[in-house]
Amino acid sequence: MALEMEVKELIAFSDSDLLVHQTLKQWITKDSKILPYHCNLLNLARQFQSLEFRHLPRARNAFADALATLSSMIQYPDELGIEPIRIQLQDKPAHCWVVDKTFGKSPWYNDIKEFIKTGSYPPKATANDKGFLRKMASKFFLSGEVLYKRTSDLNLLRCIDEDEAQYMMKEVHSGVCGSHMNGHLLAKKIMRTGYFWLTMERDCIDFVRRYIKCQVHGDVIRAPPTELHSMIAPWPCSMWGMDVIGTIDPPASNGHRFILVAIEYFTKWVEAESFKHVTKKVVANFLRDHIICRFGVPETLITDNAKNLNNDMVDGLCEQFKIRHRNSAIYRPQMNGAVEAANKNLKKIIRKMIEKHRDWHEKLPYALMAYRTSIRTSTGATPYSLMYGMEAVLPAEVEIPSLRVLMEAKLEEADWIKQRFEQLSLIDEKRLNAICHGQCYQKRMARAYNKKVHLRIFEEGDKVLKRIFPVQDEAKGKFAPNWQEPFIVQKLEFAIGSSDFVPLSIQDNKFPSRSWPILMPETQSQKQRSTYLSEPEMSSDEPAMN
Repeated sequence: MALEMEVKELIAFSDSDLLVHQTLKQWITKDSKILPYHCNLLNLARQFQSLEFRHLPRARNAFADALATLSSMIQYPDELGIEPIRIQLQDKPAHCWVVDKTFGKSPWYNDIKEFIKTGSYPPKATANDKGFLRKMASKFFLSGEVLYKRTSDLNLLRCIDEDEAQYMMKEVHSGVCGSHMNGHLLAKKIMRTGYFWLTMERDCIDFVRRYIKCQVHGDVIRAPPTELHSMIAPWPCSMWGMDVIGTIDPPASNGHRFILVAIEYFTKWVEAESFKHVTKKVVANFLRDHIICRFGVPETLITDNAKNLNNDMVDGLCEQFKIRHRNSAIYRPQMNGAVEAANKNLKKIIRKMIEKHRDWHEKLPYALMAYRTSIRTSTGATPYSLMYGMEAVLPAEVEIPSLRVLMEAKLEEADWIKQRFEQLSLIDEKRLNAICHGQCYQKRMARAYNKKVHLRIFEEGDKVLKRIFPVQDEAKGKFAPNWQEPFIVQKLEFAIGSSDFVPLSIQDNKFPSRSWPILMPETQSQKQRSTYLSEPEMSSDEPAMN
């Protein structure tokens, strides 16, 4: 065929490894039956300017196998020419093109009914079709003009058409006595009621998935929508996270009700101080006195979206010292997980230290000391040792002197300084070990976290439901829905998922323009993402939502 088309340069693919190597003369042809074909192939190869044979795995040669199978099934007389087989390629799998609508006025059981009634077959039915129809008809019973389906327990289920099936699903699922069950239970309940159609279970599942009230009152999805992206600080004091604990009730004896907490991402060093009110001036002074003036100018500061942490004074201080101020996503404290974990650990320590409920501010420095001198699982070392290169002297070592305290007490000043310099020289190695330990720890955490991931990836034009948070007015009431009215994604910078959104299954395409900004998770190499959703208008035949 290639010679008839006057092809001069040809690349031939074959899934036969033996044939390719024999043609390339890399293997010897020993089979006497193959030798004539091999000689003929070599003669044909001389008629091309360039002919190359390549091996193609069988899994990648499925299309050619299908063509060969089709050609072997069609028999042509020798005097007729064989026309090329034309195959139409679809952009979707075949099952996506299945038509569920009833053609004309004939229901799905029309052929079965006519065969039982008159014994006639459909026009153009083949022998296989007739055999299948006879076998299918043996499971049905005709009483007058009503067709019934025989079940395994010898009950009779009335066969209904598409319109009757739609009414039955709507009435049983959401009618006067409808319990809004799932699709599988809906199909079983309709069957127990005494009705049947061929695609009952699939239609019931699709109906429940598209019913809007079952979606807005659906359970809140706890499974993470995307894989875990860990945040890594390159070196000590380069990245800090800041958050507020409070309001604390009852307040401390000095009137303080809040604790402003900052954590260094590399060493897990924590700075904290209690305040009566956390204003923008308090935050700016804390950033200047406790972070910049003590540990140097950081590269990045991460906070949530609270107004006291995002204001002109903090922005001016960050701009003055060239600090990048980033915000975590709205309603997602997990985005600043390190400082949230520090808050949790501090509260646990203080809760066990206090003797009176109003003296917690006096225990805060001791809680910080306990936190800094404890080994963190993520680094395998204490924050104090990673920050200063040595372990802190604990109060217990003063009461009962340890070997380290006794030895350092006998050292001369010059020897002590020399030993201290040696410790500082080895601190870089300790920090590098902490980096390796942290990376292994994050891999283990990501492996366990990703097992629970249920990917929900959104693209422009997708219809979604937005989760209603407890702080919103829509969340008031015992019977309030868990998901807000449907939205459509208008703009999506990255095709990612979110645990605050779920896909919506409706057939309405009327959408007014009302945008809703949602901040998405951020990885190391990506800027903060945002999705803009607009709220669509519900159709008149769908249940109304508040």
